Amino acid sequence: MTEPVATETRIVDLAGALRDREHPAVGVWNRLEGRPRTTDFARALRAEVRDALWMLTRQWQLGEFTGADAGSPVTAQYAVSSAPPTRFRPGGGSPEPLPDDRPLETVAERQALPFTFAAEPVAFDLRLALGRRWLRLLDQSLVLRALNFRQQYVQKYPIALPDPAHEDDLHRVAHPEVWATLQALSGRRMDGYLLYQHLKTGGHASDGIDDLLHLHRAELDALGVKLVAWFDHLIDQPAGDATWDPRRLEHSFAVAAGDQVLAAPEYPGGDLDWHDFSVSPGDSLGSTGAAPVLTTRTVFPAPVRYSGMPLPRWWAVEDGDTNLAAVTPDSTDLARLIFLEFALIFSNDWYQLPCDLPTGIVASVQGLAVTDVFGRRQWITRADSGGGEPRNQWSMFTLSTVGDPSAAPSTSLVLPTGVAKVADGPALEDVYLVRDENANLVWGIETTVRMDTGEGQPGDEAAAEVTAQRLRLHPPAAPDDPRAAVAYKVMTSVPENWIPFVAVHVDGDNRSVQLQRAAMPSGVDGNAVPPRTTLLREGFDAGRSYFVHEEEVPRAGTRLTLAFSRTRWRDGRPVVWLGTRRSTGRGERSSGLAFDVLSP
Repeated sequence: MTEPVATETRIVDLAGALRDREHPAVGVWNRLEGRPRTTDFARALRAEVRDALWMLTRQWQLGEFTGADAGSPVTAQYAVSSAPPTRFRPGGGSPEPLPDDRPLETVAERQALPFTFAAEPVAFDLRLALGRRWLRLLDQSLVLRALNFRQQYVQKYPIALPDPAHEDDLHRVAHPEVWATLQALSGRRMDGYLLYQHLKTGGHASDGIDDLLHLHRAELDALGVKLVAWFDHLIDQPAGDATWDPRRLEHSFAVAAGDQVLAAPEYPGGDLDWHDFSVSPGDSLGSTGAAPVLTTRTVFPAPVRYSGMPLPRWWAVEDGDTNLAAVTPDSTDLARLIFLEFALIFSNDWYQLPCDLPTGIVASVQGLAVTDVFGRRQWITRADSGGGEPRNQWSMFTLSTVGDPSAAPSTSLVLPTGVAKVADGPALEDVYLVRDENANLVWGIETTVRMDTGEGQPGDEAAAEVTAQRLRLHPPAAPDDPRAAVAYKVMTSVPENWIPFVAVHVDGDNRSVQLQRAAMPSGVDGNAVPPRTTLLREGFDAGRSYFVHEEEVPRAGTRLTLAFSRTRWRDGRPVVWLGTRRSTGRGERSSGLAFDVLSP
């Protein structure tokens, strides 16, 4: 509908006025309105095709008529062989049967409890727990309690009082809480670990106890067996060698499942999964395990579904949680390009098959046959069985070979006997191995050390307390009058919780370098400062040197933590063990160590 613009001068010949441009502007309103003829929109929503021939022509141009033998799968039948690991070898130790009553993480990480430090007793929390348990066992018998055997055991297995003047007792005397606790316990409580150690070495609980007519020896010996069983069940410890490799700063072990040996040479601790294992061909753990069990199942394939997947129907409302249009890959970002190609083009070509397997086995798919909607049965081979070009060798979840990365990967799938949740206790020992480029050294910084009462203490605080105690025992002499304007120092000092590692040549090699633990002199008496943690004290008490492979301490550094872990097994039984874990550090550090210094 066209209406003339209301103006003061009426235009009679509108066409002539526009042609001759008699007026500067002429306004025109155009308005189009749809007039529906019915209230039923069903036919409009069907999106009918008016020209079927045009639609068929466009489908032919786009190649949609190029058919392929792509029948949808209906049923699938597969065979899986599985065998549980039955043998275990810690590092370079001797093979032993693998226990099946605890997680594999426990067996792989557990280590012996440190009850001594520099030939002196430590871990008094566990020593007191053992002693308290033994005295409670004595009190449960009315006869033994009446005869007062408690005092005899307290005197036979006493808690010694530290010597303030002894070098090995400085860290006990320096800390006020530890010193006060040992003073309160000495002569009043028994050292249960001494009794436990006596029983573990073949002794009897009644040895050295004054028992008239020996009427209660059998009862005391039976209680000793109960004490050993209780503590062995309380904290899991290895009966033989541990898996921790102090030179590599990681756990190393191997398991045997059937006739296959799987090695985990670089397990840092924590969550144990399939990618921690590698196949060790030609290796044997002493005896063959259980024969593999072949399981055959027939299942129904189901199309793969994921959030944001394009739906097959036209008018279906898709999920807006995943916005694939927001993915903007670069031309060299192959991972994102492959992801988008799968999500937008080939997502409806993938099917998944249910396969339920128990944990604690090593499984391998022996064959897969699929029956499609046309009734044809096809044998499905692995994607990496094509050989030749690398594109025909694609695979996932395969195991490499130890010492030979170029070897064909193993198709076995490892399902370790893991647990859903592991509760980690506070770090009893925390060590950072860092590089110091200014001093050309590697430092082992003891950020957390273990006190004798069982708790962790910041390493700098512990070092400051020991230094203060040394100053009290060896007060410095009064300085003489200065004879010069400056003083010469050979080198400066660092905190006592910084343990140096120097670079030395590997034996028989003039090029390879390894790190050897060294010592810094104390700023008070000049004696070498020993490490306080068991992580850095490897071989120190036996007079052996400690070496670490140079590549184990990168520029980012390495962190080692020693802590208790606790979980529950399938039957609800709690499992506790002490283990070391490795993680990435926080970069390089500077100790401030300098040589040939002049000071006022």
